[in-house]
Amino acid sequence: MHDQLVTVVTGGSRGIGAAICARLAADGHDVVLGYRSDASAAEGVAATVRDAGRRCVAVRVDTTDEAAVDRLFDAAADLGSVTGLVNNAGVSGPNGRLVDADAAGMRRAVDVNVIGYLLCARRAIRDMSRNGSGAIVNISSASATIGSPGQYVHYAAAKAAVDAMTVGLSKEVAADGIRVNCVAPGVIWTEFHQDPQRPAKVAANIPMGRSGQPQEIAGAVSWLLSDDASYATGTILRVAGGM
Repeated sequence: MHDQLVTVVTGGSRGIGAAICARLAADGHDVVLGYRSDASAAEGVAATVRDAGRRCVAVRVDTTDEAAVDRLFDAAADLGSVTGLVNNAGVSGPNGRLVDADAAGMRRAVDVNVIGYLLCARRAIRDMSRNGSGAIVNISSASATIGSPGQYVHYAAAKAAVDAMTVGLSKEVAADGIRVNCVAPGVIWTEFHQDPQRPAKVAANIPMGRSGQPQEIAGAVSWLLSDDASYATGTILRVAGGM
C-alpha cells in the first residue's frame, strides 16, 4: 500500500462520480476530480473531500481530448504520484429506438464512453508503470449485457466495449503491478436519466424491487481500489439489484 493514495475520478461533479469522490475521501484517498462543465458542482464535491480531511483538486476536462487528459493527470502531480483512476465520465447519447437516433449524439456517446476511457487509462498506466503499482476501475453498466432495447442500444454497445477493454487491459498490465477492474451499475438514482423518475418507474422490473443509490456503487469502487482486492483484476463487478 502506498503511504499516499491519489486517485483521479472523471465525471466527479455529480451522481455516481460525486458519491465515489466522497467515499474515497472517507477511505483515505486524495482526489483529483475531473468534471466537464459545472464548476460550482465540482467545487461542492471538492469541499466534501476536504471536509473529510483529504486534499482535492478539481480540473475541467473533456476526456475525449488527449491534451486535456494530460492536463488532468499533470494537475495530479500537485498531490503526488497517481495510484488510482476511476473512469466514470459518461454520456448516454440519444434516448429511444435506434431508428430515431441521431448520428452525432451516438458518435459523442461512443467517443466519451470508449475513447475517453482509453485515453485516461493510457495516461494512468504510463504514470503507474513508473511506480510499479496502481489500480484502475472502469464504470460500465448492466446495459452492456442487457442491451437496453428501446432506450439506447448504442450506449449498451459502448459499455460492452468498456467490459472488453477492462478484461484485455487487465491482462496487458498485470505484470506491471497494475490492476484493472470494472463496476457495472444497474439503474441508479442520479440525474443521468432523461426522465428523472425512471428509477422509480422501472423498480418493478428489478428483482430487488428498487433502483440503487450512488453510494452503493461507490462502496464497490472503493473496494476494488483497496488492498482487500489485491488479487482481483479483470473483474466485472455487477451491482444491479439482480438485473
